[in-house]
Amino acid sequence: MANFNTMRAQTSGARAEQIDAGLRAHMNKVYGTMSVGMLITAAAAWAISGLAVTTDPNAAVAQLPNGTLLNSLGGAIYLSPLRWVIMFAPLAFILFGWGALMRRASAAGVQLGFFVFASAIGLSLSSIFLMFTSYSITQTFLVTAIAFGGLSLWGYTTKKDLSGMGTFLIMGVIGLIVAMVINIFLASPAMMFAISAIGILIFAGLTAFYTQQIKSDYVAHAMAGDQDWLDKAAIDGALSLYISFLNMFQFLLMFMGQQE
Repeated sequence: MANFNTMRAQTSGARAEQIDAGLRAHMNKVYGTMSVGMLITAAAAWAISGLAVTTDPNAAVAQLPNGTLLNSLGGAIYLSPLRWVIMFAPLAFILFGWGALMRRASAAGVQLGFFVFASAIGLSLSSIFLMFTSYSITQTFLVTAIAFGGLSLWGYTTKKDLSGMGTFLIMGVIGLIVAMVINIFLASPAMMFAISAIGILIFAGLTAFYTQQIKSDYVAHAMAGDQDWLDKAAIDGALSLYISFLNMFQFLLMFMGQQE
């Protein structure tokens, strides 16, 4: 990844000021798009969790350990084989669909794809509203937001090149996914604790890495005048930071969350 300070030094005067102003607007779009995605995810998760439960024992198809009664929709989402599709569909989209969308769709199409993805994540995360108290979810979200803000700010302002760290961390994500799939069958609390601790560290590092990458990539393409790429890149950057935030939140919830 090209170093921002090196590229910035290659420009001067009005052009440099134009790039700086464009970078600020670009980062605002990244964070704004990410925030809208988070709101969509939260709203979808909350709404679906409410639709999946019932207070009528006669309408219930299953009961969770905490006493929550699931209706037929809840049973299909959380207990039937459909839950595996819901769990892995977002990952499959990132691995196989997002790249194609970035290449072929317009900026508006890419943005729509991101919001659809955020809705799908809301479906897969809806069970947290049945497992954890609203207070602990809110508390964990605020802690995650503070940590994310600090890490992203550091990634934006540091003069250190984080590209080497990013390569190592992405390899760590692959190992983390493999470990999580294995633990689906092992159901080991100790392994889940280790996965959560390592996951927090990995996605904390990726938050800083992605922020610096978004910044440096913007300057490289702005100097080339590639506006079509820049419009899509803001959404792609929002997705990267959204995934980092969401994973930090989920792993922190394993530590901080108080179950119902």
